[in-house]
Amino acid sequence: MLHIDNNLTPSDLLPAIERMWQLSGAKILAIEETWLPDAGAPVFTVQGRYTSRAWTDWTHGFQFGSALLQFDATGEERFLQLGREGTYRHIPIHVTHTGVHDHGFNVVSTYGNLWRLTREERIPYDENELRLCELAIRCSGAVQASRWTHTADGGGYIYSFNGPHSLFADTMRTLRVLALAHRLGHVLKEEGDRSVSLLERLLSHARTTARYTVYYGEGRDIYDVRGRVAHESLFNPKDGSYRCPSTQQGYSPFSTWTRGLAWVMLGFAEQLEFIETLDDAQLEPFGGREAIQQLLLQPALATCDFYIENTPTDGVPYWDTGAPHLRELDDYLNRPADPYNDHEPVDSSAAAIAAQGLLRLGHWLSAHGGSGKRYWQAGLAVLRRLLEEPYLSTDEAHQGLLLHCVYHRPNGWDYVPQGRRIPCGEASMWGDYHLREACLYVQRVATGQGYYTFFGG
Repeated sequence: MLHIDNNLTPSDLLPAIERMWQLSGAKILAIEETWLPDAGAPVFTVQGRYTSRAWTDWTHGFQFGSALLQFDATGEERFLQLGREGTYRHIPIHVTHTGVHDHGFNVVSTYGNLWRLTREERIPYDENELRLCELAIRCSGAVQASRWTHTADGGGYIYSFNGPHSLFADTMRTLRVLALAHRLGHVLKEEGDRSVSLLERLLSHARTTARYTVYYGEGRDIYDVRGRVAHESLFNPKDGSYRCPSTQQGYSPFSTWTRGLAWVMLGFAEQLEFIETLDDAQLEPFGGREAIQQLLLQPALATCDFYIENTPTDGVPYWDTGAPHLRELDDYLNRPADPYNDHEPVDSSAAAIAAQGLLRLGHWLSAHGGSGKRYWQAGLAVLRRLLEEPYLSTDEAHQGLLLHCVYHRPNGWDYVPQGRRIPCGEASMWGDYHLREACLYVQRVATGQGYYTFFGG
């Protein structure tokens, strides 16, 4: 179980965060020097160098978004230029990509960050750039919303790249592109000029995820543990009826792939923050503010509690809570994670995503008169560990920033060093991005620079 230090403060992490940005900048530039655009988006490292992996190019946004976060945190103009040029050159193709559910990853990390930086007056106001970013966000939100399966209970979901039968846990975090597009006044137009509310699609997807992806210990099946998450949920696309849990990257449908868990934690916590920016009139057609808050809060609490209770003491989880060889690691939840063990890999990228989810939930609860300290302190504890070795990469020759990530354990895609039995020592583009994002979040809190959200001030 994650050990929570109630005395830890955001300011305590500032020296480690400053060190992280110093390392981060050099690694961003090193990737830029060696990356070959024709090879596809960089995905994860092999022996310290970023390589591509054809599945979908869902990590392009993290590549250039990382440069924009680096600029946001440090003010170094070269990273703004790098992020801006990379966005305009490589991200337009992702704006209208009709075959993926990843729009919130690629587009919000790039065009969304540029839009936010302009509105926060972190970069000089350029109306043409602002309108370009808004157009990209609007188009991306509508394209993502068009990947829609209606469910038998009257709801629906944005289906994954596997097809109309497939709901992924990951998509909760990509809903932020619908949120931004809605905030910009956009709707999806369908046949007969029918207008579809992007907010309605966002909330309907969240409701379906909360109902089928997240478990609440209510006896749904014999593996129903409160806060457990199924990576994939399968539906009959002909009539929208729910069939069963499934997984693509986890060990089994009845265990919890921890990165999927983390996506859900952060996705629900962020949407709780987003609906605070909407007036009651916008929320009333969908049940009203109180009902929507409860819809988002219940799964956020359940999944964050599950993470705290099913993660080693230092806050870094193993890649799946049901991974078969965890039994070889006696009492592994009552000691720090061991990324160099011989049985099952850890996934530090799940920790980087989860840290931000814990922090945002804790902040929201405290702002609403609830008890948020447990989650806030847990998030700080996780981030503190990730900013230490062996997770923070201090080797100048290694292009990765956050070590000991895994991508696809069942498919065996991750590099296993010579002499070892499991993957370790490598980084991923999403892990690096989310470490930077979590650090920017805490840095802004600690220095009073303004609370960081994807939708800006």
